Amino acid sequence: MKITAHQQNQIKVIDEIGQQIKKNSLRFSTVSPIDDYENDPRISLTNVHFPNEKLTKIIQNAFINPLIKIHPNHYFYSNDSLHMTIKNIRVVSNPPQFTQCDVKHAKNIFQDVIPKHNKFYVYFYRLMLFPHNLSLIGTTDPELNKIVLDLDNRLKKANIPDDKQYVNSQFSFPTLPSFVLLHQLLMNLLKKLKNCLNT
Repeated sequence: MKITAHQQNQIKVIDEIGQQIKKNSLRFSTVSPIDDYENDPRISLTNVHFPNEKLTKIIQNAFINPLIKIHPNHYFYSNDSLHMTIKNIRVVSNPPQFTQCDVKHAKNIFQDVIPKHNKFYVYFYRLMLFPHNLSLIGTTDPELNKIVLDLDNRLKKANIPDDKQYVNSQFSFPTLPSFVLLHQLLMNLLKKLKNCLNT
């Protein structure tokens, strides 16, 4: 499959993120680790897409199940919670950095904007080990960018702009987190994954 110019731009941003992770000089928002993700009181305001069952089974069988065998004590996403973020609005926080009024306005904006756009393809191509999670990363058709920019404009007008910091806000790309690294187990797992992942 031929890589488009748009995908090449997405890959440049993804590679820049990879370099920042290697150098431990992150210039983008991340979620701070905690020891008990199942009872995490923090909450975000975001819009996500849940992939179909066929894809989640492939992801589960291809790398989640093998990783569970390596280190079962991490917090792994279940099949029904695997998700791809479409548009962040408020980063994870406790207390939440948004109101129920914000939720209502955001919901109305998404219901108005999304149907005006076309479907787009996602091309997952690599695993990336972030400081606190492992994610499947991909590129897309340009339509995702059009959706995100449209949503950004509408959210700003409604006084609920995205508060997340990005490496490059010009090019959006899909991430699908598979599990969260528990802080005390991180170094052990990194050693075991070092030869498996090119991040």
